[in-house]
Amino acid sequence: MALLRCTAAAATTPPPQLATSPRRLRSLSWRRTLAPLHDHLLLASTLRHSSQGRHWLPPAVTCNAQTVVATNMAPGTPVRPTNILVVGATGTLGRQVVRRALDEGYDVRCLVRPRPAPADFLRDWGATVVNADLSKPETIPATLVGIHTVIDCATGRPEEPIRTVDWEGKVALIQCAMAMGIQKYVFYSIHNCDKHPEVPLMEIKHCTEKFLQDSGLTYIIIRLCGFMQGLIGQYAVPILEEKSVWGTDAPTRIAYMDTQDIARLTFIALRNEKINKKLLTFAGPRAWTTQEVITLCERLAGQDANVTTVPVSILKFARQLTRFFQWTNDVADRLAFSEVLSSDTVFSVPTTEMYNLLGVDAKDIITLEKYLQDYFTNILKKLKDLKAQSKQTDIYF
Repeated sequence: MALLRCTAAAATTPPPQLATSPRRLRSLSWRRTLAPLHDHLLLASTLRHSSQGRHWLPPAVTCNAQTVVATNMAPGTPVRPTNILVVGATGTLGRQVVRRALDEGYDVRCLVRPRPAPADFLRDWGATVVNADLSKPETIPATLVGIHTVIDCATGRPEEPIRTVDWEGKVALIQCAMAMGIQKYVFYSIHNCDKHPEVPLMEIKHCTEKFLQDSGLTYIIIRLCGFMQGLIGQYAVPILEEKSVWGTDAPTRIAYMDTQDIARLTFIALRNEKINKKLLTFAGPRAWTTQEVITLCERLAGQDANVTTVPVSILKFARQLTRFFQWTNDVADRLAFSEVLSSDTVFSVPTTEMYNLLGVDAKDIITLEKYLQDYFTNILKKLKDLKAQSKQTDIYF
């Protein structure tokens, strides 16, 4: 895949409409002519005006072999390095980033979408919560006032188009960060995203990486392989409840990491100036296949799993079928991961160099065996206690 050329369009001129297909993200190029904005109010006003009637959307991107020279930007108002904004703070990774930041003494502001059920647990922890929506660019600038570092953990919801948040929203957020003089931007991406342009989300992640690299911001890009937390609902719980466990016959291997370790390593990297403008990949100690994970869960749970294996060829056929209908395009985009699953891709990297760079001992990184063992031990103990309590309350006549 060729290098990506991403440049900022004038904020005062609504850019062209995004291509209808994520595969065409590289179909348009646009000029780096970010207009000077005096403060966040002017930027918000511009974005709000642009979005009325004309449905403002961030510009698309193009890939070529040219290098874009970043424009020198005047520094913003000095703020404390401990002032951070976490975007996507209610997610699996985001909440661990918030907790780690608070434990380490950071002043944490969380950007969350307005919702019927407020994210009160973030306030209970000691964070400040502000409502904004990445799909509404005019709501973003006010959240960045007084912020030194943005940590971007956000991703779109399953029911919405992939590009709404993961591309259009991220471009708007990065543009606002540029205009507001944000000192550092941390972006979480996907390992091997540059090798799979046929998968819309992975292509979007790679394009966002390049857009951020060409933005002129000081950044850290962290590619992730997989979360251990996701395996609980996918395998552990169904096995305990004697329900079907869905898997594939794919040879793909993934080096899962605990999100607590990811959060801890993130802040180590954040404090290391040598890591500025670097791309890191966080991976667990070992890469696992789906069948190996299921076998481990069976052993720890002490019972066999009811495994339903879905051939990858079926997933690929389903993707092709859903692409024929506009209302199933988003389903097809998500099924595109079958293209990755059908390959011999290994979502892992050698970790020695990364650990040395961060000054981390590999022994301090939790293994999947230890993570699942702790989970099953705690759950089985609770189930045993509940069973004992139930027997104690039985009434016999």
